[in-house]
Amino acid sequence: MKRPTFEFRPLTEEDLPLLAEWLSRPHLQEWWREGEITLERVREKYLPRIAGDDDAVPFIVHQEGLPIGYIQYYRAWVNPDWWPDDPGKGVYGIDQFIADEDRLNRGIGTGFILQFVRFLMEDPAIVEVRVDPRPDNGRAIRCYEKVGFVRVGNIVTPDGLATLMVLPRSLMEEP
Repeated sequence: MKRPTFEFRPLTEEDLPLLAEWLSRPHLQEWWREGEITLERVREKYLPRIAGDDDAVPFIVHQEGLPIGYIQYYRAWVNPDWWPDDPGKGVYGIDQFIADEDRLNRGIGTGFILQFVRFLMEDPAIVEVRVDPRPDNGRAIRCYEKVGFVRVGNIVTPDGLATLMVLPRSLMEEP
């Protein structure tokens, strides 16, 4: 059986109403805790990313032409206060979500994260990708482990307690 492939389209201003609606969904509010989601707040946060004035580079995830989620990458060394170590150049972080609750627990997140990490690793300067889910988000942690991320341990971030997970380039290289 062929694994589904995903397309990562850069987030545009036209996507922001959809993104605001997604971020308001209970299954995302449980983990993201963005507070009350308004289109204005989404515009304030994501327009700088769209314009390239923010370190995060955002995408809408499409499967079979349909928007199903969000993913972004960022250079981890730009915000060293976030991490307990000094990530160093070449260490990137990612954040993502699946928009529809009925798509959870079907391997979709594992598939698009793996494809996205492989896309990032096409840049030979990237030495590691990291994620920082909340420790009680077992579904996310299991998903990242299926992709190949390794738990380092719990850390305290500006958003609270998180589980640092890393995927070094060496674990992504084909034998």
